[in-house]
Amino acid sequence: MKKHKWITMLLVCLMLLLSACSGGTSTEGDNKKSGKASGENSATARGNELVVRVPGDPQNWDPIDTYLIAWSTVATSVFEGLVSRSLDLEIQPGLAESWEYVDDKTIKFKLRQGVTFHDGEPFNAEAVKFTFDRLLGEEGQKGPQYSNYTSIDRVEIDGEYEITMYLNTIDPVLLTKLSGYGAVIVPPKYIEEHGAENFDMNPVGTGPFKMTDYQRDKQVVVERYEDYWNKDEIKLDKVTFKVIPETATALAELQTGNIDIMTRLEVSQAATAESTDFVTLMDVSTPTAYSIRFDTAKAPVDDVRVRQAINYAIDKETIVKEILSGYGNLISSFQSELSFGYNKDLQPYPYDPEKAKKLLAEANIAEGTTLDFYIPGTDGTFKEIAQAVAFYLEEVGLKVSINSVENTTFQSELIPKGEAGQMYKNGWGGWTLDFDNTAYLMYHEGEFWNPSYKNDKVEKLLSAERATNDSTERLKIFKELTEVLHEDSTEVNLYSDVEIYGVNKRVKNFQPPHDGRFRFEGVTVE
Repeated sequence: MKKHKWITMLLVCLMLLLSACSGGTSTEGDNKKSGKASGENSATARGNELVVRVPGDPQNWDPIDTYLIAWSTVATSVFEGLVSRSLDLEIQPGLAESWEYVDDKTIKFKLRQGVTFHDGEPFNAEAVKFTFDRLLGEEGQKGPQYSNYTSIDRVEIDGEYEITMYLNTIDPVLLTKLSGYGAVIVPPKYIEEHGAENFDMNPVGTGPFKMTDYQRDKQVVVERYEDYWNKDEIKLDKVTFKVIPETATALAELQTGNIDIMTRLEVSQAATAESTDFVTLMDVSTPTAYSIRFDTAKAPVDDVRVRQAINYAIDKETIVKEILSGYGNLISSFQSELSFGYNKDLQPYPYDPEKAKKLLAEANIAEGTTLDFYIPGTDGTFKEIAQAVAFYLEEVGLKVSINSVENTTFQSELIPKGEAGQMYKNGWGGWTLDFDNTAYLMYHEGEFWNPSYKNDKVEKLLSAERATNDSTERLKIFKELTEVLHEDSTEVNLYSDVEIYGVNKRVKNFQPPHDGRFRFEGVTVE
């Protein structure tokens, strides 16, 4: 116990040192000395528009080519699916006014009439069929979205505004998947005339805003679509999403009024942001989970004893308390409590460095063995976590080499190619709010973000949960699945995210999204 207290105190000192060295942040004491920052709220000069900071650029706006939250943050305003999900995470009508299950594998959709794409092309059953033929065809199979929708066999047109979706297998999560990402409806004529490459950079959808300017890695501008079918709900004329990877730069922009909303405000920045008299803080629980994923093809983490030892060696509770200031919830599997399938009976690995040492000894791991740990270079908070992890692992005889890399390279190249070291930061949005999507894409053999992991029992359980619409049976299967993954120590599950937003007080009726997908219905500015 005494040693644990000593380690905690040392960790706190380390965190304070890191915070002091990072740009754009200040301690609570500094803020008390300076008091509230006052001055003119320059944002009011912008008029009826918002400027939102986003930390990254998906590089591609085609819905079938991406799976990043950076895409959905912006693209939810540009594209729509057959169904929609509200800010309260409820499934509701979208481009389909209604739907009916004829049986477990047949769904009839009645489509909304009077809808047009941003180029004036009419939305109808032909557009829906084109979208799914493309998603499930040769072009879609090249991208990361395809595997989400393999349960769909085909879409048939019953009338100008009626379609039937035939499934080849039961899919209990299909409706929520239809609300976003790869299943949003795209314009057939526009893509056929201009080509897929043009569509990557110049997307056209049916959403409340049309994209009018895209400067890669700089900004995205969307403007109100005057012919939007629900245009009375949209009050803003324009939203500019400014790509600002560095949180210190983003904070400075917030405090000078150059941006209205700062996403992913770091915990260490909260007091500084709030010291500005025209800025308020908002927070929201999210389905996003964070872990340290192991590449099980690489020694020594190909040995389950080593993976378990690392889990025991890291004090996750102290990390959440001291680094995140409590803005995070401990998790036992790679999902948040918002996710259907979360196993509340499963406890996270406790902090037990002696047990970690014993397991490492059993696995014949030499003192001083070095592990490569890859993290994205723009995430200041996770840099602190990585330093804490290195400290904890050093206490049990392991050395850690932290490698900070550019975010797009990290996500799109290193992880899927198995080039992100023995362990790496893993963040997952959990956008379906169902463990099915996360579990399948993380643990099913051969998936884009699963370079090496395979477990035959996991494969059987993944197949079983997809074979029934019975929620009770699915919960039972997920319970067993999470227990198997926990025992196999596929990762060090750290926490589910509580995201902090810095918001200019001129913004009214804004609700931070649980899932990172901005919706601006009813939002106004003063």
